[in-house]
Amino acid sequence: AACELLGLDPLYVANEGKLVAFVAPAAADAVLAAMRQHEYGRDAAIIGRVGADHPGRVVLRTPLGTRRILDMLMGEQLPRIC
Repeated sequence: AACELLGLDPLYVANEGKLVAFVAPAAADAVLAAMRQHEYGRDAAIIGRVGADHPGRVVLRTPLGTRRILDMLMGEQLPRIC
């Protein structure tokens, strides 16, 4: 909500304390269950998959149900505000 009000894309704002893990599909459920056993992983979720249809690209599904390619960050990342 704050990013929307400020016109920022949350994918390009500095963040910390997050993990993105690439796991073989056969192990995904077991890894997810193990992560959820830890207090910091209780909200762990599968958020995507690697496919062959767009090699080397990240394709996002938007809230409207369309898809868009996530471009590499150009320029400086916005700093954390503590």
